[in-house]
Amino acid sequence: MTEQNPIEIDVAGVKKKLDAGDDFLFIDCREQTEYDSVRIEGATLLPMSELQDRVGELEPHKSREIIIHCHHGGRSLRVAMWLRQQGYETAASMAGGIDAWAVEIEPGMARY
Repeated sequence: MTEQNPIEIDVAGVKKKLDAGDDFLFIDCREQTEYDSVRIEGATLLPMSELQDRVGELEPHKSREIIIHCHHGGRSLRVAMWLRQQGYETAASMAGGIDAWAVEIEPGMARY
């Protein structure tokens, strides 16, 4: 884990990247029911429970930055660490998850 590729990024950092139109893959690793109730615009659903079977879908994005989020940041951190073990060196977790996003970035967003 280098300083250049920290394993976590805060919600403000992700918002800044989205606003700037930065080229990165934004993954929501929560389950479908969570995604259906509330989501961050621009995030692609890839549930942690399906990741091992679907990791091949990420192959075209291997050279891109990948940011993963979940509800509070625990699952996404595990996913980021696992992806790094698979050779995705820039995989990072959005610290605090969608819950922190709802508090800091989009007040009024549904929380659960």
